[in-house]
Order: sequence, then structure tokens, then C-alpha cells
Amino acid sequence: MKKASTSFTASDVDHISHLAKIPVTDKEKKKLAAGFNTTLSVVETLSKIETKGVLPTDHVTGLVNVYREDEVDTKNVLPQKKVLSNSKHIYKGFFAVEQVLDK
Repeated sequence: MKKASTSFTASDVDHISHLAKIPVTDKEKKKLAAGFNTTLSVVETLSKIETKGVLPTDHVTGLVNVYREDEVDTKNVLPQKKVLSNSKHIYKGFFAVEQVLDK
């Protein structure tokens, strides 16, 4: 991880985009580098704030998750044969699709 005193360059963005396999134009590289540097500056400023004794906050809304049992509603289950009836390609009872990822 880069230190806050170090700045991102277009070359750094090029390296990251290569690793992520995301094409980025030269203009975008400069803009992204500037954005990364702005973010680093904000994080550096925030890291200087004294937080000793301050409790962590995960959210401020007071809302909580509502859970339910994970049960099968048999009234709304379609038979496999009907589900697969409009599929062009079926393999061993499943939908078959073209490969979308490289090896």
C-alpha cells in the first residue's frame, strides 16, 4: 500500500488497470491518478483526528436486520421440466450456456 506522502501517477493507474484487466485511456489515467491522490489526502487528514475513546459506529439509522426462516414455499415451486421447457440448451437437467470467461 502506498504511503499518503507518495502520490499516484498515470503509470500507477496503468499498472492497476492492467492487473484488473480494465482498459483505461491516457486521459482517464491522469484523471484517476488525481482522484486517487485526492482520496489519499482525505484519508491522511482523517488519520490525524484523535479518536481515542470514541466508540466505533457501523451505521447511524438504528435499523436492524429482519431475519426469517429459510423455508421452501411448495405452492410457488415450478417443476424442473416446466422451468427448462423454453431453454434451447439443457445438460443433465440444467440450463447450458456458452462459456463467458477466458481460461
